[in-house]
Amino acid sequence: MIVQMKKVSLVVLKKERKDALEQLKKVGVVHLEDLEGSGEKLASFKEASNNAMTAEAILGEIKLPKKHAQPQKLSNEQISAKCSEVINLSEQKKKLLEEISTDTNELERFSAWGTVTPEDFEYLKEKNISLKMFEIPEEKYNLLDDTVTTLCVNRQKKVVRFLLLNGGDERPENLPPEAFEVPMPAVSTEEIKARIASDNEKIVQIDEKLKEEAIYVPLIESFRKDLESDIQFETIYSGMGKDEEDKDTDLAWLSGYCPVDSMDKLKAAVKQNAWAMASSDPSADDAVPTKLKNNKFVSLIYPLTDFLGTVPGYHEYDISGWFLLFFTIFFGMIFGDGGYGLLVTIAGLIMAIKGLASKKGISAFTGLMILLGLATVAWGTVTCTWFGLTPEQLPAWLTKISVPPLSNAYTDVAWLPFWTDDPSKGTLTTAQNLQIFCFSLALIQLSVAHVKGIKRYIKSLKALGELGSLLQLWGMFYVVLSMVVSSKIFSFGEIIYGIPIGKVSIGLVGVGFVLSFIFSNYEGNLGESVMASVKGIISVLLGVVNVFSDIVSYIRLWAVGLAGAAISNTVNTMAGPLLGHAILFVAFVALIVFGHGLNMILNLLSVIVHGVRLNTLEFSTHLGMSWSGFKYAPFAEKENK
Repeated sequence: MIVQMKKVSLVVLKKERKDALEQLKKVGVVHLEDLEGSGEKLASFKEASNNAMTAEAILGEIKLPKKHAQPQKLSNEQISAKCSEVINLSEQKKKLLEEISTDTNELERFSAWGTVTPEDFEYLKEKNISLKMFEIPEEKYNLLDDTVTTLCVNRQKKVVRFLLLNGGDERPENLPPEAFEVPMPAVSTEEIKARIASDNEKIVQIDEKLKEEAIYVPLIESFRKDLESDIQFETIYSGMGKDEEDKDTDLAWLSGYCPVDSMDKLKAAVKQNAWAMASSDPSADDAVPTKLKNNKFVSLIYPLTDFLGTVPGYHEYDISGWFLLFFTIFFGMIFGDGGYGLLVTIAGLIMAIKGLASKKGISAFTGLMILLGLATVAWGTVTCTWFGLTPEQLPAWLTKISVPPLSNAYTDVAWLPFWTDDPSKGTLTTAQNLQIFCFSLALIQLSVAHVKGIKRYIKSLKALGELGSLLQLWGMFYVVLSMVVSSKIFSFGEIIYGIPIGKVSIGLVGVGFVLSFIFSNYEGNLGESVMASVKGIISVLLGVVNVFSDIVSYIRLWAVGLAGAAISNTVNTMAGPLLGHAILFVAFVALIVFGHGLNMILNLLSVIVHGVRLNTLEFSTHLGMSWSGFKYAPFAEKENK
């Protein structure tokens, strides 16, 4: 559930701000509103933090040997100085690399000229011998007249390099425009080479120095984290509300949010420290943080939602339990292979044993891993899917415990719909049964969304709009079965147990559309609700189509699982011929491990893309959720881990 919050405002004496913040930090229950701090101290902290972050990134790229010297303890001032030194060395290296790049390009420019020394040209010029370097296409060089005196240096790739003798300071008029004058280098090419060599030596020295400093990365990281706490404190301290113009006012204040179940703790601190406090329920416009509180089992989903960064808004739903339930099912179906599930489960159990042995306990991630592994084993058992092996290659008991309508061991069986024993009305394949299962999951999950909506708006006519959406969903479910699975079995003229199910489904869509059209925008005035729907008539009509597409979207569970099974089977087919040869056994093992390992990675990516999407998009859209929240992060002392 989402823990109820109270908006609190605290007033303290201006001269006691620092002590008050220290005490508030120890209480550790108030999520403070964003403040804009200022001041030299805050700027100093931020500069030191940026330097530490930069130094950490620079040194983090250096790979140290497994056995390396341990860093000596340093003061914060020494660490700060070391960060500045690392940054300085990195900037020096960057500058040297730029100089090497420039000099290398300059050498490349004269690579076909050999050694070029500007001093030699100047010396000859003093002797009234003027030389300039030119390049020209070979065919143009052959057309030069006798008035142009040249010394040919070389011919390469139809380009002639020559020296123009006594051409003067200006370009001779009879020199063809194709002749390109090569600018003289600032220094000799030999000096450029020496400069490059020197710069490379300096870079080697810098790299060695940086390697020596790399052992201090843990200290720099710890220093940076401490600075984050200092920055937070100084931001709040300097940004607290205070009336600087009114010298008679000795008060300062700040606002934030406190969970209802922590208010007693805050009130005790307020009384003990003689602060003033006001509290109230947050308004709809307040940016209230979200704190989730669930039992240990439901909390298994938190590692995933934390990784995705998805947080429900304070006024939205906490769907952690539903998210865990359906994500577990989706994971099992997409991974699809019971053998893969066994591997995931075993890995999770090993992590759990290590956690218990180290007295750290079983983490939520480990628990989630075991749960998802067991779900995959269950789905593999239902469908008789184990490491991509065919049913004939598996023990008979695995086939027997599978669920026939969904099992790969019964793909050659034609299944009759449960409401008839007449084959003439059509039969279903295993693939079609799996599709129906996917669409049924869609119906259940999306129905949950609208039932929650009805419950939320039960005291308002808007609940009828949610009921309309629910009726559209139920009616559209049969339309999907007819259009995607089988138009013969699920025809609109079909009568099941005396009920004209096709006509009823169309009726449900129609009635649901009317209810949704009238009441979905209801905010206290029925006429305004209808007018809002009229103004957005296009989106209202598209909403019906979206219900169809949302249900069909769940077919991805079957399609992605089918793709994974095909890859597994292909790997086995490729590796099979190697199994009969002892000399090729290593190649067999390598191919099996690589192929199935790659498939498991692809399946994991598919789960993130598809399994998560169905919860955070289709399901959440029907709930009206936008995941607009941010986590409750109280102003508290840093935990020592």
